[in-house]
Amino acid sequence: MELQHVNVKIYVEGELRIDLEQLIEVFHRWVSQQTTEELLIDVADYRHVPAGPSIVLVGHEADYALDHADDRCGLVYNRKAVVEGSNTDRLKQALRAAIAACKQLESEVDRPADLRFSRQEFEVIINDRVLAPNSESAYSDCRQEVEAMLQSFCGDTGCSFQRHSEDPRCRLGVVVKTSQPIDFTSVA
Repeated sequence: MELQHVNVKIYVEGELRIDLEQLIEVFHRWVSQQTTEELLIDVADYRHVPAGPSIVLVGHEADYALDHADDRCGLVYNRKAVVEGSNTDRLKQALRAAIAACKQLESEVDRPADLRFSRQEFEVIINDRVLAPNSESAYSDCRQEVEAMLQSFCGDTGCSFQRHSEDPRCRLGVVVKTSQPIDFTSVA
């Protein structure tokens, strides 16, 4: 199975205690300074939508969003453009981009203690129902790919995995809990 359009959601640790207006300002600064590898275009405010993306940083190749889906707040990296290479390459690229954004957000808020992202729990979602339908066999294949990526990414072999949903109408997703924290400072 070829995995494209990889999304990674890194959960916020504990409660989100930050004024989202501050994050809108940070995202606008990212657009003006083009701080990511992708071309950034605009910021959309969806704070009025319950249990969805609150703030979306729209890009050409990828979007970034602060998301409240499934009652779990987190930063979502949504890769829209095709990435060449193996599934491991694509999964690593998405995880690196999400970690870099989390690290940058933590460093740019006024009170860093109010925003901290988990170093041990995240979700991988394949945003392509044609290439990766939400079936048991696709989940098994995807889980193996994520496990192989994590082993080469951070050497972690003691991870636990959970299928996000068994509903075939939902996107294929794997919730990952690592046995050791991922060192955000070592991720390039």
